[in-house]
Amino acid sequence: MSRSFTAPKGTFDLIPPESATFLRVRDAFAAGPKLAGYGYVETPIFEDTALIHRGVGESTDIVTKETYTFTDRGGRSLTLRPEATASVVRAALEHGLHRGQLPVKLWYSGSFFRYERPQSGRYRHFSQVGAEALGATDASLDAELVWLAAEAYRRLGLGGCRLLLNSLGDPQCRPAYRQRLQEFLRGLDLDDDTRGRVDINPLRVLDDKRAEVRKQLHGAPLLADHLCAECQEHYDEVRALLADLGVSYVDDPRLVRGLDYYTRTTFEFVHDGLGAQSAVGGGGRYDGLSSDIGGPSLPSVGWSLGVDRTVLAMRAEGIAVDDAPRCAVFVVPLGDDAHRRMVPVLATLRTAGVSSDMVYGGRGLKGAMKAADRSGARYAVIVGERDLRGDVAQLKDLASGEQVAVPLADLVDNLQEKLT
Repeated sequence: MSRSFTAPKGTFDLIPPESATFLRVRDAFAAGPKLAGYGYVETPIFEDTALIHRGVGESTDIVTKETYTFTDRGGRSLTLRPEATASVVRAALEHGLHRGQLPVKLWYSGSFFRYERPQSGRYRHFSQVGAEALGATDASLDAELVWLAAEAYRRLGLGGCRLLLNSLGDPQCRPAYRQRLQEFLRGLDLDDDTRGRVDINPLRVLDDKRAEVRKQLHGAPLLADHLCAECQEHYDEVRALLADLGVSYVDDPRLVRGLDYYTRTTFEFVHDGLGAQSAVGGGGRYDGLSSDIGGPSLPSVGWSLGVDRTVLAMRAEGIAVDDAPRCAVFVVPLGDDAHRRMVPVLATLRTAGVSSDMVYGGRGLKGAMKAADRSGARYAVIVGERDLRGDVAQLKDLASGEQVAVPLADLVDNLQEKLT
């Protein structure tokens, strides 16, 4: 018996008509960066494992539990990218973009991979759109990126997104806070793995989503109370700029996110309609990432927005995506001669920018017109043997049912005029 194949566990296929929603979300996320001077970057879906470990952080769940890592035929350890920022910074450094005009503004769209327990809003293969601004400490870049993300959600019609905001300080003020946090955490009843995390990166414990851990974190020292003057000034400026831009936010002093490279501004967009997996996107400043992966100091800020979770948020709010018709014109040739004659006409329509399709397989008029109706086209072009003899086509308005004969020589111009 032959085997029946299905998509791997934790993945899914995007197929019409549902795929139209995903395309709309991607386009909405990309529109803002394009208008703000961000250039497109695309990196390999797999990277040197050491880059992922150093860039994302050895203590993160992503690195310790979730990466897809393999050895290739040359004996190299490679990892499917679990996120994009480390790859984007690596690409910018490798190609010398940082030696030109700063900041380097880049955006990307692509697939990412994490071995997670599949559940609603959490997949092993997922899609993100992101934007990164490399090489400047300017707080207005932080605000610009937050605003671009907020605008994308607004453009999609989402009203239930909330913006959480925090500052994680920098290497000047974080060590003293780290010590105080470690002292607090060592007094809690934690499992061995979590205790190990306290020693390596105690901020990771603040990001623990387990109820038995979170209930013990009440009273934990907050980094917001330990920011140095420079970090506090930066954070205050970001908040003031967001207020000027009309972006609402909630200060969340416990927000740390799941990556080790964040410094100063950190933010997350959440949607309460998604349950436990409420984050739909987020990001922050990562001023030390470039030097962590062997490059020069390159203070940077960016975000990634989850396409899959945003689609779920739209569904939770009942936001419908108007199904865009596959074509504006549907050609119905009746008979072999008509079919042969209409193939180049179809090509001419498409060359002229008219989205068009045709019935295939020699269907009769009734079946062909059903196909035309299902296509969502505004007009059907019907051509039979008698029409060919008169060098005309029957142009039918599929909404009104009105039908007129149009000379084949004038067909393309006539359709372009009607569709304008």
